[in-house]
Amino acid sequence: MLARVADNLFWMGRYIERAEHTARYLNVNYFSSLDAPNTTSQSRDFVLRSMLFLVGEPAEKSEKLDEDKVLYRIGMDRGFSPSIINSISYARENALSARDLISTELYESINKFYHFADSYPTKKFVKTGLYEFTSQVTEMTAVLRGKIRGTLLHDSIYAIIMMGVNLERALQITRIINAKYNDAKKSPGSYGDRFRNSFEWTTLLKCAESYDMMRRHYKKTPNSLCTLEFLILNPRCPRSVMNSLNQVYRHVRTLDPLKIHDKDSTAFKVGKVRAEYQFKRIEDIEGDVQAFIEHILNELSEIGIQMEKEFFHY
Repeated sequence: MLARVADNLFWMGRYIERAEHTARYLNVNYFSSLDAPNTTSQSRDFVLRSMLFLVGEPAEKSEKLDEDKVLYRIGMDRGFSPSIINSISYARENALSARDLISTELYESINKFYHFADSYPTKKFVKTGLYEFTSQVTEMTAVLRGKIRGTLLHDSIYAIIMMGVNLERALQITRIINAKYNDAKKSPGSYGDRFRNSFEWTTLLKCAESYDMMRRHYKKTPNSLCTLEFLILNPRCPRSVMNSLNQVYRHVRTLDPLKIHDKDSTAFKVGKVRAEYQFKRIEDIEGDVQAFIEHILNELSEIGIQMEKEFFHY
């Protein structure tokens, strides 16, 4: 396989996952605010600032935000690289470049996904279509993951795609944690340790599609500690950073099956990071959550750079 084509497969997986997480974040934050227990979390300005923070474009405190413009920028603006429509478009472009290596069923589903997003009326999206559009995006990405698992041989091609999917999932979950950690500081709860009991931890779990799983696991109302432990360290949560790292490592081993790896290899780097988090406790994180989040983001970025050098450099 050409390194260029492998790179297309890798980024196809990443853009599919990125579109899903951005869409769900918009959906959950916008509509959860309607049921929020305090005026800060209910504020539309607060919600819009949280959305912009996630995509790396935080608004100034004094800046007055226009809801239609913010939703358009994150959802439909082709001039804004992190927008949902761009993620979908980039996924299709990469799939087209690797057309001979993926199944007809998968390519047709990606093509259908793109045409749905491309033809969706912008005015409808910013006025009344946010729920419909973002719900369709999250459902269609779930279909695409099913097509990847069900219509491709589980060989190196599958490993490259899923390596991209799981690396991007770890990155997006960490960015969502960072955004909601920032929100929880601005919108504390009304009793006890107000930061720990903020409503934003519940919103975070819903953004990661993990609220029901967490409630069944801990059998209590979400707070900062159990939420962070579940989404970062729990290997059985399919959305957790730890689970994503385990999946990345498994797929890297498919491409590099050596039992002993060079210290500069991707497998060595991922294995080292996995070992670090495998024996981490939430008490180790609690002291400085912000520094830990930045540490995770840096390590995940380094893993992505190492993958590019080892497998996709051309």
